[in-house]
Amino acid sequence: MNKAFVKDDDGNGDADDDAEFGLPAIPAGLKNYISPAGYQHLKDELLQLIDVERPEVVRVVSWAASNGDRSENGDYIYGKRRLRQIDGRIRFLTKRMDTAEVFDPTVHYGSDQIFFGATVTYENGKGETHTVTIVGIDEFDPLHGKISWVSPVARALTKAHTGEVVMLQTPAGMEELTILDVVYPAPAG
Repeated sequence: MNKAFVKDDDGNGDADDDAEFGLPAIPAGLKNYISPAGYQHLKDELLQLIDVERPEVVRVVSWAASNGDRSENGDYIYGKRRLRQIDGRIRFLTKRMDTAEVFDPTVHYGSDQIFFGATVTYENGKGETHTVTIVGIDEFDPLHGKISWVSPVARALTKAHTGEVVMLQTPAGMEELTILDVVYPAPAG
């Protein structure tokens, strides 16, 4: 039987959804930490899909279906495909938001110990300085210095203080990271 007509459910649906949208799966037994801004971003995307994009695609598909023969109707075929993509993304966002543990990093404002939400400046063994912000899995953006709290670098840095040296296991071997600065966002108000 053609695989297109068989629902392949290996009990790992969440991981499949994560892979489909280019995000790493949440490691088993760990919470899905996210900042308030990250949660709001997911919520805004979900509402955009539900309130704007999906109704528009449904309108186009309905119009295309009313034109008769659907087998060669590009608007209908593309619209149905786009509708499946939107519905998949809605399911993914809903699951992620349901499991999200919103954590406000401003509670650590003024601390020099590294936890979720910290912006850390460190120097590696080659003398190169890097600044990263430790964020949730759904917020990571390495090109803008945002690393996931489950990444090897974030795990090596977590719970250390300014001035400490931590060890990071890399494919090339152990690397020393010297923590130069730790900053948290200031509380509002």
